[in-house]
Amino acid sequence: MKIAVYPGSFDPISNGHLDIIERTSKVFDKVYVLISVNPNKEYMFSVKEKEEMIKKATKHIKNVEVEAYDGLVLDYAKLKGASVIIRGLRNFIDYQDEITLFQFNRSIDENIDTFVLFPSANNLFLSSSSIKQLVKLNADISNYVPKCLKDEIETKIKERTK
Repeated sequence: MKIAVYPGSFDPISNGHLDIIERTSKVFDKVYVLISVNPNKEYMFSVKEKEEMIKKATKHIKNVEVEAYDGLVLDYAKLKGASVIIRGLRNFIDYQDEITLFQFNRSIDENIDTFVLFPSANNLFLSSSSIKQLVKLNADISNYVPKCLKDEIETKIKERTK
């Protein structure tokens, strides 16, 4: 069985994330969407909220499982028997971060590889930070988040930025 892990903070999940999840699910037998925590970031949504939102957005994809883990992504991948970590790459800044992370992971365990997926053209510029900023400015985020989550995301961001 081919197993992949797609880690991220998903704060909140965007159509860009969903695009990567859907494309990955077509290549791998099992995809674990891993909510991971970066201690250098401040999050707007709790892990539980993110988990619930991702499950709603991916309920149509049968081979996807959503979990949270507060350790190394590499350790989680080993735990799940995954041979691949999926990363999205939008631009050169992402590339610099991802190549460093890839090298660290390879130095720890050469059996787990990293596959990079580029975003679809309509998601190239999309980030969770930009979604939060658009909501704060009362802009429409319909094209950037899963439709089933739009109202929930807007409400929570507005409540938490008052």
